[in-house]
Amino acid sequence: MVMNGSNFHISRSVMNIHHHQQQLALLVVVVLLGLMMQSEAAVVRYNFVVQETNYTRLCSSKNILTVNGQYPGPTISARRGDTVIVHVVNQATQNITIHWHGVKLPRYPWSDGPEFITQCPIQPGSRFTQKIILSDEEGTLWWHAHSDWSRATVHGLLVVSPKTGTAFPFPKPHAEVPVILGDWWKNDIQTVMEDFMRRGGDPAPSDALTINGQPGDLYNCSRPQTTRVNVDRGKTYMLRMVNAAMNNIMFFAIADHDLIVVGTDGAYTKPLKTSYVAISPGQTIDALIVANQPRNHYYMAGKFYNSNPRSVFDNSTTTAVVQYNGNYTASPSPVFPLLPAFNDRNASANFTNSLRSLASKEHPIDVPMTITRKLLYTLSINTLPCASNTTCGGPRGNRFAASINNITFDAPRTSILGAYYRGMNGVYGDDFPDNPPFVFNYTSANLSTSLQTPMNGTEVKVLKYNDTVELVFQGTNVVSGVDHPMHLHGYSFYVVGSGFGNFDRQRDPLSYNLIDPPLQQTIAVPQNGWTAIRFRANNPGVWFMHCHFERHVSWGMEMVFIVRNGKRANERILPPPKDMPKC
Repeated sequence: MVMNGSNFHISRSVMNIHHHQQQLALLVVVVLLGLMMQSEAAVVRYNFVVQETNYTRLCSSKNILTVNGQYPGPTISARRGDTVIVHVVNQATQNITIHWHGVKLPRYPWSDGPEFITQCPIQPGSRFTQKIILSDEEGTLWWHAHSDWSRATVHGLLVVSPKTGTAFPFPKPHAEVPVILGDWWKNDIQTVMEDFMRRGGDPAPSDALTINGQPGDLYNCSRPQTTRVNVDRGKTYMLRMVNAAMNNIMFFAIADHDLIVVGTDGAYTKPLKTSYVAISPGQTIDALIVANQPRNHYYMAGKFYNSNPRSVFDNSTTTAVVQYNGNYTASPSPVFPLLPAFNDRNASANFTNSLRSLASKEHPIDVPMTITRKLLYTLSINTLPCASNTTCGGPRGNRFAASINNITFDAPRTSILGAYYRGMNGVYGDDFPDNPPFVFNYTSANLSTSLQTPMNGTEVKVLKYNDTVELVFQGTNVVSGVDHPMHLHGYSFYVVGSGFGNFDRQRDPLSYNLIDPPLQQTIAVPQNGWTAIRFRANNPGVWFMHCHFERHVSWGMEMVFIVRNGKRANERILPPPKDMPKC
């Protein structure tokens, strides 16, 4: 009986061991599945219907182009490494393209969006499914139309959160708040553009600036719709900001609250505490605010920075209201922030030059140290003769133009990417110069009018796969000096140096920041100054580079890089989708 009992106990022990093994095996499977889910990228889908929608601002109504009837457009949310599929249907009466600003789209330029650079436009009644491949971007990006001036109303945020199982490199905020800075014309934006191009002068200034599509308290017929942000005292909030305005850098601040910048252009930065930000068109900023002030109502406000005294611009201020939750009596009027003067170029440059990459173990950087291609590109405002027997709105009756290395870009009527991929001749040339054709004192106060006339051309710069590039943007005072927010598609770049005056090849590189330069896709080159960037050409394709002031793009301040395929299979452009729009 005892032996039987012993056998019985042994059997139970064996059963227990098997049971524990099964539980352990199940736990291992669950953990592995969890790890796989964390590492596996998701496919996220959105439908974008481009249509005309009636909107009322400033006491007047008009039809505007929208996505899904929304202004600003819908926010796309994804995680790092995901793929986003967007089905774009054009139900409007004009051509459209959509650009995913700040997304590198590795080896897949087909979805990048700039009209006649990487695609023909999506015509009315047509559709195009765009595949947005996210790679190392993390933070706030955005999307916008990239044809004519449609981006004035066709734009929205693209929020890339950390992968599941990872976290922000700062304490998680209580909530995230979109802050889309823009501008509004009472007139139809297409009419504004066509009138500006016909006259050859500056465009008509906007009638209001906006925060999340609303002008705010300081404009007629706007107070009831002013954007309001409710906060709890003691909590931290993250602003996901973009400057979607058409033609100006903006200053932005919140009354009595510091901003702690923690990211820009889809990459993290060292925390930067500041009372204001200067944000270029196209640029995004992630900033924390701590609701640590007495309960009250506080204005967040934005206004244009304009460094050129000859340029006509909208000198108004847009506001939104940060209002604390709780029972209290608010001030009769919200507290107003102190913003830099509209022409304070040092305030703009000082903020931009204060950004630093996080450069941590979890978020490392890789600044190219050995450079194989050194480029110097001058950025100039120019003039061209007006048509016979007519007078234009530019200097001396001429029409304005703009150039990079004295070439005003002449857009083709078909896709450069399509021509390159298929080996078509006659669409573009490959002679874009490494240096400006004329060497002169670029920022002199008195430059000869003979420097004002540019060449016209559709020239591209060809780079080899894995070229390491140092590109110095040099602003000039030809016609008139002004800031230029330069945006490169398909890449982020390290901003290693900047300054006023002429770049000195012997002196200025000695002061480069090669330790923790910010990683950006849009950088404001200061008025009559220079900015140096570095990047590795490891994303094959056709990639647009241009000033993000829309008037300068219309005048021709743009060019194209073609990055050749590498030798390996994973270093080559992927094939185009079957539904690429036709010209």
